[in-house]
Amino acid sequence: MKHSEFWAAVETVFGAAHGRSLVQDLVLGPWGRTGAQALEAGVAPREVWSALCDETGRSEAERWVIRIDPPRRGSGSPGTCG
Repeated sequence: MKHSEFWAAVETVFGAAHGRSLVQDLVLGPWGRTGAQALEAGVAPREVWSALCDETGRSEAERWVIRIDPPRRGSGSPGTCG
């Protein structure tokens, strides 16, 4: 999950204002710091998203609103055509 995907998921699930407030203010159990602090310290966005969902009781559908590992485009070898 990229940082941009993290923020898109936050906005989709929680709304822009409430989501940013949660990331800035809610202390997440695994690190004893906020989501923003965890991201700044180098914690992977995927891990912060999972902890945020745990702390706020999100459903499985909400957890996967942004696909974590989208499939790669194309299935051929580099430099080959169909």
